[in-house]
Amino acid sequence: MKKIVVGIIFAAVAFVFGSCNEKKVETVKVGIIHSLSGTMSISESPVMDSELLAINEINSRGGVLGRQIEVIIEDGKSEPKVFAEKTEKLLTEDKVATIFGCWTSASRKAVKPILEEFYGLLWYPVQYEGMEASPNIMYMGAIPNQQIIPAVDYCLKNIGQTIFLIGSDYVFPRTSNKIIKAFLYSEKAACVGEEYVSLGSTDFSAIIEKIKETKPSVIINTLNGDSNIAFFNSLLKNGITSAEIPVMSFSISEEEIAKMDSKRLAGNLLAWNYFETTDTPENAEFIKKYKGAYGEYRMTGDPIEAGYIAVNLWAKACEKAGSFDVEKVRIATKGISFDAPEGNVTVDGGNQHLCKTVRIGRIKQDGLVEEIWTSSSQIRPDPYLSTYSWAHGL
Repeated sequence: MKKIVVGIIFAAVAFVFGSCNEKKVETVKVGIIHSLSGTMSISESPVMDSELLAINEINSRGGVLGRQIEVIIEDGKSEPKVFAEKTEKLLTEDKVATIFGCWTSASRKAVKPILEEFYGLLWYPVQYEGMEASPNIMYMGAIPNQQIIPAVDYCLKNIGQTIFLIGSDYVFPRTSNKIIKAFLYSEKAACVGEEYVSLGSTDFSAIIEKIKETKPSVIINTLNGDSNIAFFNSLLKNGITSAEIPVMSFSISEEEIAKMDSKRLAGNLLAWNYFETTDTPENAEFIKKYKGAYGEYRMTGDPIEAGYIAVNLWAKACEKAGSFDVEKVRIATKGISFDAPEGNVTVDGGNQHLCKTVRIGRIKQDGLVEEIWTSSSQIRPDPYLSTYSWAHGL
């Protein structure tokens, strides 16, 4: 995919760069790389939209360090190899100051050595399996102690002790499920099934039969992309409702739910740090601006909000550093905070992850999420689960 100018995507250069004028404006280049095609486009395209929204807002306020942000967009095509190729291009040819993007851990791990070789800085907007802390990545999403562990603990205490695991066949689901199984063992709970399918898979007939046989208390879902549509359709086609066996999902949010039958999904559970229904003044403003830019029918969601956070934190770090230099910006992020739609978030200077509040919600018939549990305070990021005795050796 050729380089795409943001203005072309929105049919109006003014969306990002403000009103057109004749004099040349000093700019700073940033890269955005997401899957705009393939199985992950259902999830990644909306994240790009939120990143562009934040960039437009910053540009309308005068930019960063007196420069307007110029955006170069690349399509990762849902292929880790393409993500790696396009990341190298952004860093070596386009000379971008930073990059916002990726979704799957496979794509993140594909670009990580490129970032480290050419010393770029990626702002990664999605929850992931942890067990990583690169100086060249700023982690905006939750890690297991900020999403998965609290969610499984909630299921064990409020639903039942038998768990069926289903996920896409790559690093995030497999590592997450390894963590979940260790936690279940420590709690004397049971994993009654563990199944994986390739990204983009639509045939779940054999897995549905195993779910029927094992009759778990809850299904823990780490599927990514549009496979979720086929999986939930298969459950419902076979009469497995949320009342009988609820599904706890970690990688779908309101935007994906809007592309499914929300009435039939009602009652199933999600664990994130943000929902569209999160009650903060900042969120009310964010929703107004997001829907104003893209349409009232559009839903927000956790990764969408994390993309918005990423751009704003980068801009704050640049202003604090007085520079676009990667190392100076990286150092400036330590301890920096932002009043995000989900509430205040702070960068942990030791591992470049965010301190975040955990939320568990139940899908309603209108596709929105009713928050049913919230952590009492922000949870500090522990990417290697070093504070959990049962996780030693993972």
